[in-house]
Amino acid sequence: MKNVLERLINLLVMLLTSSRPVPAEEIRRTIPGYSSDSDDAFHRMFERDKDLLRRIGIPIELRPTDGWEVEHGYVVDPSKYRLADPGLTDEERAALFQAAQTVTLGGEPAAPGAILKLGGARLAGAVEPLAADLGEAAETLGDLFQAVSERRRVRFKYRGDERRVAPYGIGHRRGHWYLVGGTRNGERMYRVDRMEAIRVENDANAFERPAGFKIKASLESMPWEAGSDDAVPAVIRFNAEIAWWAAKQLGAGVARATDDGGLEVTVPVANREAFIGWVLSFGEGAEVVEPEELRKAVVERVKGIA
Repeated sequence: MKNVLERLINLLVMLLTSSRPVPAEEIRRTIPGYSSDSDDAFHRMFERDKDLLRRIGIPIELRPTDGWEVEHGYVVDPSKYRLADPGLTDEERAALFQAAQTVTLGGEPAAPGAILKLGGARLAGAVEPLAADLGEAAETLGDLFQAVSERRRVRFKYRGDERRVAPYGIGHRRGHWYLVGGTRNGERMYRVDRMEAIRVENDANAFERPAGFKIKASLESMPWEAGSDDAVPAVIRFNAEIAWWAAKQLGAGVARATDDGGLEVTVPVANREAFIGWVLSFGEGAEVVEPEELRKAVVERVKGIA
């Protein structure tokens, strides 16, 4: 199923971006999944793909490639394929995107293409399915819940360092479980599936949970704020196209509007890897301004991807 979807997407992108009708033989040579088949196998597969695209409402058409009409090729007219702008507000687009992420196809969250057609910018941050996925953490959640309820301290390794935490609570956020607890440097949050060598200490009632502690309030912080005792402020500039979505995600933080309609935000960064992954999910829409160390790390990651 995954190979079929990739082939259909590649075919659609090729036809939408071509300035001329594309002959079948050129499609066969260019699109992965077609070129290795025999002539008969290619024609059968190509006919099925065209029929599927047409059945889901994509107007793939056969047109002559020149004025003599000797050779023909395939096109998808963007004006017939593109949806009219329904005039959705930023809040409505955000709600639709989050709803789409709860739907999975072959174990993967729905692609954001439909939302982009509805006038949305390339969305980021909420790229993980909202449904709970316990994964390997399921084996340790029971011990951690017991430690929370009996107020037993836990020890574990996190990002290569040994941690000792008084567990205040466990909560779920965007597909992951997080442990929130007290350390010698104050309250910290850790992603459970990244905790290693977890050990629950024997002594019960070993600490007092802070009065008025609410796990929901703690989980409102962002992933890059969790798991380190030394957070550094980072300044990110978002362009006008995606500033509204960045603002909805961040909520807190020091932010100011830029002259070109964008947004400049200052956030604390404790988990550098989580922060870099989040920034890169915005593509060219986000730029790390400072500190220089984080800016260089983002650039190096982009070079590595390229």
